[in-house]
Amino acid sequence: MASDTIHIAIVEDDNEIRQTLNLILDGSSGFSCKYAFPDAESAIASIPNLPVDVVLMDIDLPGKSGIEATRELKKKCTPIDFIMLTVQSDDDSIFESLCAGASGYLLKDTNPADLLVHIKEVHDGGSPMSSQIARRIISSFRIIENPLSDRETEVLKLLSQGLNYKDVAEEIFLSPHTIKTHIKNIYSKLHVNNRAEAIYKAIKQKLI
Repeated sequence: MASDTIHIAIVEDDNEIRQTLNLILDGSSGFSCKYAFPDAESAIASIPNLPVDVVLMDIDLPGKSGIEATRELKKKCTPIDFIMLTVQSDDDSIFESLCAGASGYLLKDTNPADLLVHIKEVHDGGSPMSSQIARRIISSFRIIENPLSDRETEVLKLLSQGLNYKDVAEEIFLSPHTIKTHIKNIYSKLHVNNRAEAIYKAIKQKLI
């Protein structure tokens, strides 16, 4: 094999997609694809011992998710680049994949010619993204206007630190009844139903 050949592994549970990708990649000049796995568990067990440069990772796998597999493998195989190749385009999947160590995020409707370009791009140090994914990432960095008042923000910050209603009331010298009113308003403004959801959404939107 030529020294500049990019060696690829596929983790994909759909047999037809896995075989098609394997044939396309292994039959393209400058690319070699000798390893394909139907689930995260077999990939995690094998890839650390294989000469692989790039892994194409599905997210929705039958056991552990592709995000979990990427997280585990990235710790063991730092030099390997991971590209998520998935139908998932929601913010949580994108964010969690990148946090797990993925260097690229592509949707499965990416055409084969572009896929080859993206694999070379990530191997050269880039971070390829489907245009739809890139737009979602850019939009997530836009400043979201905080719908909460200063007092409501203060209350939510204290709740996120583990304080209960009574502790919050004592901390900012208000009655427990007033704190409950603030919390009710917080839930309404954030469109959530409980404390955990409120804290999660506020952190995600950088409100606290």
